[in-house]
Amino acid sequence: MTDLETSIGTIIAVFQKYSEREGDKHKLKKSELKDLLHDELPDLMAHVKDQSSLDSLMESLDADGDAECNFQEFMTFISVVTVCCHEFFEHEEE
Repeated sequence: MTDLETSIGTIIAVFQKYSEREGDKHKLKKSELKDLLHDELPDLMAHVKDQSSLDSLMESLDADGDAECNFQEFMTFISVVTVCCHEFFEHEEE
């Protein structure tokens, strides 16, 4: 597999690893999303100072209002984080 194919598979596997812990295996509950963020994005989470920021993130991701994060909503988050990281490193090179 190519690097990109491997990366896509990894994103799917990470989502499923956390979504299968409880309830609907196709959605992340708030606690599952919190665990995923802390375990899989520890450097990013080091900049989150309070619980209200996490609550706000969950609400902003929850496009359909079901208080859970489905894969499409999760991918929106991953896309935004990836774009922000790209922009950060673009400016670092200047």
